[in-house]
Amino acid sequence: MVPGHVAYGLRAQYGILVAPETVVAWERGRAIPNEQELTALAGVLWCSPAELIAAASTLREHRVARGLAAEELARLVGVATPAYQRMEDEGRWRGTERQTAALAEVLGLDPRALITATGGDGRLAELLRDAATTRWQAYVKPTVKMVPLSRQTVESALQRLHSEYHARMAATSSWGASGATGDEGRVYLDGIIGHFWAAVGP
Repeated sequence: MVPGHVAYGLRAQYGILVAPETVVAWERGRAIPNEQELTALAGVLWCSPAELIAAASTLREHRVARGLAAEELARLVGVATPAYQRMEDEGRWRGTERQTAALAEVLGLDPRALITATGGDGRLAELLRDAATTRWQAYVKPTVKMVPLSRQTVESALQRLHSEYHARMAATSSWGASGATGDEGRVYLDGIIGHFWAAVGP
């Protein structure tokens, strides 16, 4: 199908007016279809919405990939629809521990995907940077509260981050005479979330 055929299908089958140029922009990643357009596009292309999303990262993308309406997901996790819609729009989840567990189950989210989808990456990165650069033991409890992992798993991961960061900084300081800086430590901290999930393991 050429973009014109897709645009025609959207108009004829779903009443959605889209120019062929818009379809091209979607294909090239220069524009993103809204929820209604994505669902219709999947219908025109005879596939599921999930197949059109390269890698879901937001609550809305995970929900649409599962073919759930906002009202249905809100009911399944025990949140009022307007409250859920607001959290989805803002990209910031504020549900209870029980609601968060239900959200993860309904959307099939592992701990890493859950943190990203609920807008927690920034806060987690802040905790992890502090744990790596200072006394890691003080950050076990807040990290466990945020991430659905056992205390033992979090302790092991934070200790590893702390050791790896300080090993890089020690190596940097030993090169001080030759003009080396703390760039390696900063690079490590920039990728701290990836290091954390690597330390957590599968």
